Amino acid sequence: MFPSAETRGAAAPTPAAAVTAGLALGVVSPMANEADTAVEFVSAVLAACAPHGFDPLTFFAVVDRASHDGTRALLEAYARREPRLRVVWAPETQGVADAYVRGYREALAAGCDWILEIDAGFSHDPTALDAFFAAMAAGRDCVFGSRFLAGGSNLGILRRRFVSRAGTVLANALLGTRLTDMTSGYELFSRDALAAVLAKGIRSRGPFFQTEIKASCRGLDVVEVPISYAGGDRGVGGQAIAESLANLSRLFARRLRGAL
Repeated sequence: MFPSAETRGAAAPTPAAAVTAGLALGVVSPMANEADTAVEFVSAVLAACAPHGFDPLTFFAVVDRASHDGTRALLEAYARREPRLRVVWAPETQGVADAYVRGYREALAAGCDWILEIDAGFSHDPTALDAFFAAMAAGRDCVFGSRFLAGGSNLGILRRRFVSRAGTVLANALLGTRLTDMTSGYELFSRDALAAVLAKGIRSRGPFFQTEIKASCRGLDVVEVPISYAGGDRGVGGQAIAESLANLSRLFARRLRGAL
């Protein structure tokens, strides 16, 4: 699907490389039951990042007990010949939100200047990364991927697209944000911005944690770039929607108190 990090030719530098060269980039991606695409995906992301001259460039693949198909073993074998891959075994995590937070903390502890989060399995397209890096190189604090900007697309099932759209409208109205996509998980943060988000705390354990992160970035210099999303082949369950509404109410109350 994409050229591997081992077989590609020398990559030409990008226009943003004058800024990105020498910066430490950490890529965070929870990977559970991704055996069919795990190695190919890591390779594709590293290949997309390489022309920007990041040094070091580290891919943090977070694997927890939810993975049962050999993903961890495949990644650990690949890491023995790909030094930019670090497999993070996280048996303590209780879902994707915890896995992302564990990855964030690993990237910050490693001294990364920028931290990228991206879903595994090619639901997020690594070839979109040039737009993220160009936007950050312009001095932003955060760059958020949006399925709903011109040029973006959402290939998930209709129910999930509706929930994402409705959730964005409701979150913007209650939280004072002005984003076109409040639920996307394709994001790039400066070190200081991500540390500030973690300092505020992320209480949501379900899909709403992406919205909570964006709400915590109010007041920062943020921008959205269009992305294509190829995941979302399963609907969002009633329990996840109920948890999202409860957390939205909590954040709205914080906003009314001036604490958001």
